[in-house]
Amino acid sequence: MNRRQLQKIGVPESCAKSAIQAIQAAVSSGMSGKEALDRLVQVVSSPSDFDGDSVFGEFANELVCAPPAFERHQIDYSVWGSEFIDDNSHRQMRDACSLPHAVAGALMPDAHVGYGLPIGGVLALEGAVCPYAVGVDIACRMKLSILDIPVERFGEESQVRRLSNAIEKGTVFGTGKSWDRRKNHSVMDEDWSVTRITRQNKDKAWKQLGTSGSGNHFVEFGTLTLHESDLGLKPGTYTALLSHSGSRGVGHSVCSTYSKIAQQLLPSQYKEFGQLAWLELDSEAGQEYWLAMNLMGEYASANHAVIHEEVTKHADANVLTTVENHHNFAWKEVHNGTEVIVHRKGATPAGEGVLGVIPGSMGTPAFVVRGKGNDRSLHSASHGAGRVMSRKQANATYRFNHVRSDLAKKGVKVLSAGSDEVPMVYKDIHEVMKAQTDLVDAVAQFDPRIVKMCGDGSRAED
Repeated sequence: MNRRQLQKIGVPESCAKSAIQAIQAAVSSGMSGKEALDRLVQVVSSPSDFDGDSVFGEFANELVCAPPAFERHQIDYSVWGSEFIDDNSHRQMRDACSLPHAVAGALMPDAHVGYGLPIGGVLALEGAVCPYAVGVDIACRMKLSILDIPVERFGEESQVRRLSNAIEKGTVFGTGKSWDRRKNHSVMDEDWSVTRITRQNKDKAWKQLGTSGSGNHFVEFGTLTLHESDLGLKPGTYTALLSHSGSRGVGHSVCSTYSKIAQQLLPSQYKEFGQLAWLELDSEAGQEYWLAMNLMGEYASANHAVIHEEVTKHADANVLTTVENHHNFAWKEVHNGTEVIVHRKGATPAGEGVLGVIPGSMGTPAFVVRGKGNDRSLHSASHGAGRVMSRKQANATYRFNHVRSDLAKKGVKVLSAGSDEVPMVYKDIHEVMKAQTDLVDAVAQFDPRIVKMCGDGSRAED
């Protein structure tokens, strides 16, 4: 018999090996296969009756000592943009909402399949944190700087070259890529010895400070249209710099290390959760992960600060104001009178009055938004448009040079990127924004004009 057949007759996963050994021993002692199976069913029904049995005694004792079977109780979750969310994303969300610590959940309109929790998933756990519900790229975030460069400069070829060179010189792209000469930021003066992983990766983190990675990470110049007085500025059109990246290699190491620990610590009755494995927040491993995750938040913020400092320096520009936010993180928040850990994996914080940035693609707008504090979404909104096809499918379907030529005709210059990030692999950002008007107000629109992403075929880090 295999393990799935054993589960159907009530054998816990933790006792499967012993059950198989008992059946083999029973057949060896002269029982037929049917007799051995019938006896096994009797043992499962009343294990105490077989205490001391020469064939089934060990299996019976394991049954008595086995932890109680997990009874799945799924909490409800709210959904935005359900008409363009696939079944597998819902399946992942249902699994996440079945975790023992789960108290609330929400699915954003950009949702698509991820590791464990779907990207675009929001999950509140009481007293626990789930590394894969935060994400591989911990504290992946957006930053927008509004600059004092006149927008008319985008019509001047020499200025377009200057801004393009500013991006090329101001950051580097690609998995594992780093600076030959380290950049400086006070985040490197923080205590990196809070965990073994952060301590061992401090040197790598320093080398990668101010770099942009791969996947859906980008740095763009574009025009920002502000229709009303907001952000401390008058209505009008401005030049802006927009970036998207996270905690690079060290964040990936933190996630992979503590997710493995969480899976190793899962009680046997919860093994089915796999990548949704959690850490009790008051455990040693849970505290370590929490400290490392928050350090990654500071590091990702510093990463963007350095990128914007370097790019604006090369562009000979001054910053008028900025907007930024995380979207792969977990926060301690109070909802319905209870302190919970709110995981926003590919979801933007959207508390009342909270500003954030929701991007589209290299050829479609991004939006500066102000949150409405919707309780049903756990004060969250989408983090982007959301993919509609895998990277493998995208690379087989599109040719980047053709798309780049089409975008150039529309006034968007793409310095580098891959076919897996062309606009067609994303949902319509305008439809996504329409689906969440009760979550955020759009206060400004950013239209990309000069775009750089990783174009060397690196494994995606998003």
